[in-house]
Amino acid sequence: MPTVFVTGGSGFIGGALVRRLVRDGNVVRGLARSDRAAAAVEEAGGEPVRGDLGDPAAMRAGAEGCELAFHAAAAVTQWGRWEEFVHANVDGTRHVLRACADAGVKRLVHVGTEAALLAGQPLVNADERAELRPDSKAPYAATKAMAELTVRSFDEIQTVVVRPRFVWGPGDTTLLPGLIESIRRGRFSWVGGGRHRTSTTHVDNVVHGLLLGAEHGRDGDAYFVTDGEPVVFRDFVTRLLRTQGVEPPARSTPKAVARATAPLVERAWRALRLEGEPPVTRFAVWVSSQECTIDISKARAELGYEPVMGIEQGLAEMA
Repeated sequence: MPTVFVTGGSGFIGGALVRRLVRDGNVVRGLARSDRAAAAVEEAGGEPVRGDLGDPAAMRAGAEGCELAFHAAAAVTQWGRWEEFVHANVDGTRHVLRACADAGVKRLVHVGTEAALLAGQPLVNADERAELRPDSKAPYAATKAMAELTVRSFDEIQTVVVRPRFVWGPGDTTLLPGLIESIRRGRFSWVGGGRHRTSTTHVDNVVHGLLLGAEHGRDGDAYFVTDGEPVVFRDFVTRLLRTQGVEPPARSTPKAVARATAPLVERAWRALRLEGEPPVTRFAVWVSSQECTIDISKARAELGYEPVMGIEQGLAEMA
């Protein structure tokens, strides 16, 4: 049986990927930086490899004998210290590439994101020709752009980037829990009414795209994958929350107010060294207040990609 190395195998996308790879008959080694992560990798059917993104030796050992690797580990929060994002998303990606090359891996598939294109502007039917934005004011967006540039320029092994947008589904550890916590703390508000359009990607569709990228993706290239047709942001988020028995409040904040307030709040949070996330950030305003629609024609044409999980079915299963 082929052996595959996966970083981030204890997370949302990585865990779903490990389960699918195992189900398809692969032996999977998953990087695990803690006992909890190791247990999650084992529960998904993988073999834990103790270490983290700052430990190239551990990753090389995990990748030894593998022809294929997937890099799904990243710092995905909307707030944090710049140095932490660089350490995880940029330096960590370099370490993964180096370790895989030294171990003899032939191809690495990197989990990218449309956020790597965000610097405050809407994305309207964006495709892979849109520029990456390592200059973004949002640390997550900037460092994911830097990471992708690093992956695509690495010439010692074949690399492919697969970019989902707004990942959702069972096992979500970030998006849906964050929305529910925001409502619980009384911080939730629609920005500008929330009636803009957005693309989404069920986690099963993400995994499907990653596997197709591994099989058919062109070396050094990137591919967007989504659920297909865009949805209205407010309608989709409301339905997603209702699968967990949570009803979002109706209140709304004018877009101009939110965009002007977010940088001020961020500066104050840093200056005062306050704990936790600010009540509003630039990145949160960007993703929740303006159109983000994605054209997946390239993945359809070159990878043979079509969504395997529809939105209606996915929501029904979560409920």
